[in-house]
Amino acid sequence: MKIYSNFDLTNYNSYNLKSHCKTAYFPENDEDIHILFKKGATKKILIGGGFNILLSKEYYEEEFVLFNNNYDDCVIDGNSLVCEAGCDMKSISAKALQSSLSGLEMFYDIPSSLGGAIVMNAGAGGEDIQKYLQKVTYYNPNKDAFVDINKDQIGFEYRNSFFQKNPEMIVCRAYFTLIVGVYSEINSKMQKLKESRWAKQPREYPNAGSVFKRPPGRFVGPMIDELGLKGLTIGGAKISEKHSGFIINYNNATGMDIINIINLVKQKVLDRFEVDLEVEQRII
Repeated sequence: MKIYSNFDLTNYNSYNLKSHCKTAYFPENDEDIHILFKKGATKKILIGGGFNILLSKEYYEEEFVLFNNNYDDCVIDGNSLVCEAGCDMKSISAKALQSSLSGLEMFYDIPSSLGGAIVMNAGAGGEDIQKYLQKVTYYNPNKDAFVDINKDQIGFEYRNSFFQKNPEMIVCRAYFTLIVGVYSEINSKMQKLKESRWAKQPREYPNAGSVFKRPPGRFVGPMIDELGLKGLTIGGAKISEKHSGFIINYNNATGMDIINIINLVKQKVLDRFEVDLEVEQRII
């Protein structure tokens, strides 16, 4: 396990917000997970690839545990795939492609660690990660045990799961059963999905994806557009002119710049549309 003091988190959050933490741990195996999270251990902040988080402070006294190019074994056996929580979804989908396995194409250009994707039930285009998932192994500090849980026991909902509701449970690895397909067709679908996202989303600026969950019967972007807020800036943060459901760091934004935009948008949408927007990103 690698351990660092006064660790720079700037490159470990997709907003590229400047922030440090007192101590950072990079676990590499189950024993490291056990040491870091067992009952009675110092409470720590866990982040995966840093793609769906918002760091609100420039310095954290709390200890961080990071899953980013560590704890990332990924094994294919036939059409079965077993991956550890630190794998990033782009790499997993690319590895499935190399074996002509279909089912994870949508994740080729969705930035996320596997653990984070399971916790928030990540997805796009009407599909999410649970579709081809069979089970998850997680560490339960209350029982000091690694536990297997089947997909139908995880309680997946829109951007929610058992793990989202029980953050003390640590996702360790996931088991998928994919579909044998044709390499060229799988690759073509992946490239088309990537092109579509780059055309619609502000990938040229640091951001953390959609800021708000989609409320029932509504789309967030059009409401923000109707309010004339597209392009609004506070400090170094801006509502994207390409897609107003995104906030971008265009000029050395701080976490509070982004939070101030979020609060302003929430209030104006509530006043005009009587819709109470829920933030999708995890504010730390």
